[in-house]
Amino acid sequence: MNPLVVSITLFVLALLIGVEVIGKVPATLHTPLMSGANSIHGIVIVGVVIVAAQANSPLAYVFVFLAAVLGTMNVVGGYVVTDRMLEMFKSSKPAKSADTADTHEEAGK
Repeated sequence: MNPLVVSITLFVLALLIGVEVIGKVPATLHTPLMSGANSIHGIVIVGVVIVAAQANSPLAYVFVFLAAVLGTMNVVGGYVVTDRMLEMFKSSKPAKSADTADTHEEAGK
């Protein structure tokens, strides 16, 4: 069988499975799930390095550069979104320091 046909078939199947799996995720879990997945996609950067070693034409260099930029944006974006979500769960109350607690105890005496 032609390798191009196999590659296209694999891509289409992955696309359909991805749409089906993401479609079943509730909206409240979608952002945390995707931000974690984006940060894990650092493997794309490893792939860029491997492909860059084999690049030997200007077009290949352009594709390597685009893959590196887009992969890096994906990884950084995953960490930024994750950090934003974690900020939402932090307490808005200021933490009591030991000095403040001692002052209040002495005032009560």
